[in-house]
Amino acid sequence: MKIHEYQAKQILKSFGVAVPEGKVADSAEGAYAIAKEMGREVVVKAQIHAGGRGKAGGVKIAKTPEEARSVAATILGKKLITVQTGPEGQLVRRILVEETLPVERELYLGIVVDRANACPVFMASSAGGMEIEKVAEETPELILRETIRPGFGLQPFQARKLAFGLGIPAASLPQAAEFMIALYKAFEASDASLAEINPFVLTKDGRLLALDAKMNFDDNALYRHKDIQPLRDLAEEDPLEVEASKYSLNYIKLDGNVGCMVNGAGLAMATMDIIKYAGGNPANFLDVGGGANAEQVRHAFEILLSDKNVRAVLINIFGGILRCDVLASGVVEAARAVSVKVPVVVRLEGTNVQEGQRILRESGLNFTVASGMEDAAERVVALAR
Repeated sequence: MKIHEYQAKQILKSFGVAVPEGKVADSAEGAYAIAKEMGREVVVKAQIHAGGRGKAGGVKIAKTPEEARSVAATILGKKLITVQTGPEGQLVRRILVEETLPVERELYLGIVVDRANACPVFMASSAGGMEIEKVAEETPELILRETIRPGFGLQPFQARKLAFGLGIPAASLPQAAEFMIALYKAFEASDASLAEINPFVLTKDGRLLALDAKMNFDDNALYRHKDIQPLRDLAEEDPLEVEASKYSLNYIKLDGNVGCMVNGAGLAMATMDIIKYAGGNPANFLDVGGGANAEQVRHAFEILLSDKNVRAVLINIFGGILRCDVLASGVVEAARAVSVKVPVVVRLEGTNVQEGQRILRESGLNFTVASGMEDAAERVVALAR
């Protein structure tokens, strides 16, 4: 789950991470009132779940409350198109009005899970304000890393090592170490999958603050965080992905024309790969899970077919917990209920596979029963064309 910058800053602040003073508004008049209350120059920042807002015109300085009102009016209701939103852009529904700071240096801090080492890794770079992916590709030597062992947390010596590596002045080193330790505590305590501050700024008067903040959370751990769950902004998410989550379906929309329904994330990834190998383009990732029932399959069909780009559907199921005959019956029932009008290719393997294939063939519906994954991929790609 993603949240907005202002929400991330609220969480980080509760753990002792220093952030600029600011408030959120959803109108130009609200921005005016906040700027007037602060009584100094402010920055008006669009709040969407995407980076690159500044380059897209979503971050602007306002010297007076009147200017803050004017700037807010130009940002609110506008679709920002950034490198992360895609060409369709993202509608701005709220803004963050925040104090400006006398910035001396822009740095970078980030924490992610290093899956190869099964540990979080704390990253720091002197190339703050830049896209970290670009830094990693072009100048990887600028990224410092400290692996954090579970149960130990970020140790003071690790924080000091990173601060030294960033070239932070001696007088600010204790402050920098405390900042990093607080950031890691927030990451760990909230079950975050990402905590990023870019830029992490050193001001001319020696303060260290999170000028920007981004946090993502592990969906599987949200049940432990009743305070974080309400921060989800459904308006920022793809409507089909939101609909899928209501039925415990793992769905991600892509830009192809072959709809995929699969049970198991690994099989879903392999299915998308083999569709590409056959010359096609998957329209989605959809994992119905090992224990899917007829109702979930029906909803999965509805979601797949809601994407107007889908010209053919591939159902690739391994019958283990979910028997092939039960799945086939559910597929037939779902196809009749939603009136499927595009060709459907089905590849079944596992428990009761012959019975499942018989049910599909005798259904009278537009099903093509494939003999294997390669055969299924070639057939569905041809039908999509």
